[in-house]
Order: sequence, then structure tokens, then C-alpha cells
Amino acid sequence: MQFPVMLIFVAYLPGMRVLKNLFLLVCLSLFFACKPGVKTGEIAVNDFFKSQDRALYKVSPDGRTLSYLKLQDNLQNLFVEDIASGKVTQVTSLEGRGVRFYLWVSKNELIFYRDQPLHSGAEMYIVNKNEGKPRKLSGDPKAKIRVLEDQLIDNKFLLVASNKRDSTVFDVYKLNITNGSLALAAKNPGNIAHWIADSDGRLKLAIASDGVNETLLFRESENAPFKPVIKSSFKNTLVPIGFAGKKGLTIYAISNINRDKNALIELDMTTGKEKRVLFYSDTLNVVEGQYSMAKAQVEYVVAETWKRQKHYLNAEAKAFYGKLDELLPKTELKIMARDKNENVFVLRTFTDRNPGSYYLYTADQHKLKKLADINSSIREEEMCEMKPVSFVARDGLKVNGYLTLPQGSRKEKLPVVVLPHNGPRSRNGWGYDAEVQFLANRGYAVFQINYRGSDGYGKQFMTAGFKEWGKKIREDVIDGVNWLVAKKVADKKRIAIYGTGFGGFIALNCMADNPELFVAAASNSGVVNLFSYLKSIPPFWKTSLQMYYEIVGNPVTDVDYMRAVSPVFHSDRFNKPLFIAQNAKDPRVSPGETIQLVKELKKRNIPVTYLEKDEGSFLEKKEEGRKRFYAALEQFLKENLKK
Repeated sequence: MQFPVMLIFVAYLPGMRVLKNLFLLVCLSLFFACKPGVKTGEIAVNDFFKSQDRALYKVSPDGRTLSYLKLQDNLQNLFVEDIASGKVTQVTSLEGRGVRFYLWVSKNELIFYRDQPLHSGAEMYIVNKNEGKPRKLSGDPKAKIRVLEDQLIDNKFLLVASNKRDSTVFDVYKLNITNGSLALAAKNPGNIAHWIADSDGRLKLAIASDGVNETLLFRESENAPFKPVIKSSFKNTLVPIGFAGKKGLTIYAISNINRDKNALIELDMTTGKEKRVLFYSDTLNVVEGQYSMAKAQVEYVVAETWKRQKHYLNAEAKAFYGKLDELLPKTELKIMARDKNENVFVLRTFTDRNPGSYYLYTADQHKLKKLADINSSIREEEMCEMKPVSFVARDGLKVNGYLTLPQGSRKEKLPVVVLPHNGPRSRNGWGYDAEVQFLANRGYAVFQINYRGSDGYGKQFMTAGFKEWGKKIREDVIDGVNWLVAKKVADKKRIAIYGTGFGGFIALNCMADNPELFVAAASNSGVVNLFSYLKSIPPFWKTSLQMYYEIVGNPVTDVDYMRAVSPVFHSDRFNKPLFIAQNAKDPRVSPGETIQLVKELKKRNIPVTYLEKDEGSFLEKKEEGRKRFYAALEQFLKENLKK
């Protein structure tokens, strides 16, 4: 199988997006906006943030059936299409709660999950594409369950992980798809953060964590005990990609152990030693390995500078995937799904100005068929280009980011929205971002900074951000804004800052400590209290608690620091307009503390726009919530940046 491509610590950190893109320097001559000569009017908020009509395309294992989720009355239902005849069949006709996620487990059967309220367990169903009668497999209101390997074992069992026995850990079970019964296959001793099976459903790898160090465990057979192979700090990356060859004693992995940037390596599972390095560059960071299950080999890696780059590992792969690049030129291309024989593929394209499209590609016929656009309301020629930028922070550290300028001939003294990304570990990357394009369409330059602590720039850059959320990370943002002012791109009297989650935390801190630089700040579900944030970590992430303490702060030993940088304790430091939005049911940010901060600000007559969100888990509420939020944010920015 192809193992999930994620850093070992990624699963521990909420709100993280899969790494997308990276850095590069730029000179002022690169500061240009949308396509020259094109004039664009104001595009409706709803057009930027509408839900996809069709999404999550997949292919059956035998390559004969295409599947997807289709939006009907704000609910997603499951459809299948015979690839040869084009006949479409609706597999589910759900009411109240639609399909959230699904996968194929045989040529005829699919597993799907229904939308659930926040804090609820998983509700799993199985359905035969030819019968269309879903049958419930799991519905424990408290337990979560996820499929480890989508290949049926003995045509009856599915390997799954669940915290049914103990809410703090995930055990492995064999799920009987005929009656929904669960049989314990591997009991979690309390420190296993990940279980990994091979393509035959055999549990062979596990990753243990004590919160700071991770240990990769391996066993040759299911009757053998797991044995430690290699131990490393969470600051390192070690991501299993797939087994090399058929013997199963060597794996491909993305690793930066003993190096600063990620490389693709072969790792001997009997010795824990690197057998060879397949790809490494001291200037590029490997973020993905394209693994062929049929050939049991990695065919290319994806590395990043400020954009993603493919690097083929053999001539055959270059010839095969090169054909796709010829069919779909000048666009990023991702393989979203494929059949077992790797002949039928679902592809997704995108650029910085185009949300992209889905395509069906049949290799033996060299045939490409467009399936759907991600958002048909968006026209590429009306969007704005995202350009890489870099500057030097006050302590000499090089910091990278992106600048998106609005349309128009004017390129100097523009109103600016600074957009710090979420965290604790994440990054901005090159690609289509509806939020960025929405702000640029409203006439703002959008400045995204990959401050220290961001992923994708190596271990040294990442660890430089530990326990610096209200200090050096804030200084990186301030230095970037001052650089933009010095370049005469920004009008120093019309700069606002806005972020979500930890981005909101950064926005509030920047405003509190540098009120002379910003005319307004906006926070969407922003962290306002580091103490409460750490207390809200779910029980099944308990093994990662020490890691959080190293990255964010320790509530016992770092009390003064955490209090000094938590906005909820410092309402007296704000004196400019604020926009604060908060989900009333947010499990990670205390709504009560956010409301407390708003009340304290209003007592001091600080202009505060407060928006209480109630997006829930269902598609209809999410879309309504997005529209309501961005309409309110638009009005706030207009009032404060267009004066």
C-alpha cells in the first residue's frame, strides 16, 4: 500500500494542512498583480466560498467504476458511474445528514461516513453499488473509527483503528463487514500514535511516542512481536511511504534524520540503517513520494522551493507521467485516486489563479476526460498572481512568504492585509487560495509570511520558532510589514492583520504590541489563552503533550511567558478596531474566554465587531457560516482600510 504521506508529528497537531509550497527571494520587479489589461469588477462573496457541486472522485479497484459525492439540497450523496457506458447510479439518498467521506473496499462495495455533530463518534456504513441499500457497521456515539487498509481480508474483514476500548488510545480491530462485529487485532500499550498495514492488510509497522521522541516499530509477520527499529526526536521527520520490493524488509521513507532538509531514503527495517538515499538536495525539501503499489517502488518525489517540483527516479516513470504533463501543461497536477492496476487515474489540477479541475485519465488509451471544475464561478483571468518574496529579519534570519497584488496599474502604497497562517506548525504555499483571492479582489495587497517555526524550511528554521509565538514570530511579521513599507508597496496608514487559529493569536499579538503599524486586526477562532489551548488537547493526543509543551510552552515552567503573550490577559494593550469571530462550540478555543476579552475591550470603548459562528459539522451550516463570516470581514476591512 501507499502509506499516508505525513510527518509523524502532523497527526498530533490540529488545524494543520498538508504541506503545499515553499520559498524564494524576489526583487521589486516581481511585484505585479493580475493579468495585464484585464479589468475585474467585484466578485460576489458567495462565488469565492461556495461548496463544490461534485467532490471526492475515486475509482473502483477494478478500474471500471468512477465514484463521487454530489451536492443535493446542501447534502452530499454518493454516486457511481460506469466508465465504459457512462451510466450514472445514485447509491445513497440520505436525509438530514449527508456523506462526509467514503472509500472503496472491493470492486462493488464502498464504506462511507455520515456527517456528525461536533464531539460525536464516527458513524460508518457499507453499501453495494449495485444494490444501493446502506447497512450500518459502526455507530458508537463516543468512539472514533478509521480504516487502516482499504483492502478486504478474506473478502470479509477490514482493518480499522478505534478508541472504543480506551478514549485515549487507538487499538487495531478486524471489522467484519457482514455483521459489523469488531475483533481486537492489536492492543495499544498506551504509546502507539500510528498503526500502519501493508497492502495485504497485515499490520507490520507502528509508531510509538512518549511526547518528545518517536520510535518506529516493525514486525515481519503478524505472529511476531513489534521490535524498535529507529528512535528519533519529534523535531525530525520520518515518514514511511511504502515497502521496497516484495520481501517487505525495506521501506521507502521521507527523512531528515542527520540532515536539515527532507530526503527520500531506503530504510532497512532489520537494522534501522539507511540503505541508500534516492533523492536529496540541501536547498529542496521532499514533501511527497509517489509510490506505485503494483511495482512496489517510488517513481518520483515532489520537492519544494516556492513551488512544487517533480523529480523522477527512473526513465519509465518519467515517460509515463511526462505524458500527463503534456496533456495538462502549465498547471500543478496531483493524483487523487487510481485503480489497482494503475491504469485509470483521477487527477486534480490547480494554479495560483485557478482552483482547478478534476480529470479522468485512462493510461492504456492515453485518454483524458474532464470531470468537473472545482469552482466554475471563478475565472482565471480575473484572479491575481501569487509571487514569492523574502526579507531578512532583525536577527539576520531569512524569512520567506508570498505577495498577491490586486488588479490595477497602481503598484505602490496599497492597502494591505497581512495574513499569518495557522499553526502550531503549518505554512503558506503556492496555489489557489479562495481567501487570498477574495481579499485581492477587494483591492488589498495580501502578504503571507512563513515566519520561523513554519514547516518546509528545514529543522533549524522550524525549531527557531519554539516558544516564540508572542516574541520572535511576532517580530518576523513586524519586520516583514516594515520591509513591505520600505519597498513602497504598502501604504503605512492602511495596513490590517487577520488570521485564523494561531494566525488569529499572532494577529492579536501584533496589534497589541505594535498599534502604530496596524489600523485594524481581525481574528477568526483565534487562540486567546495558551493555557486553555493546551488543556483542550483531546485525550487521544495525550502522547504528544510534551511536544506541545516544547513548541507552544509549558504551563508549569513557562507561566510568565504564556501569560505575557495570551491576549485574554491584556485587553488594556488594545486601542484600535478589532474584528473577532468565534465558533460557540469550538473544542480548542474557549468561547467564554473570547467573549470575556470582547467585554473587557468594550468596557474600554475599543471598537469591536464580534461575530458568533455556529457552523456545526454539516455542509449547509458550513457554507452559510462562510458566507456570513466573509461578508462581515469584508465590511470591517472596508470601514478601516478604505478611509
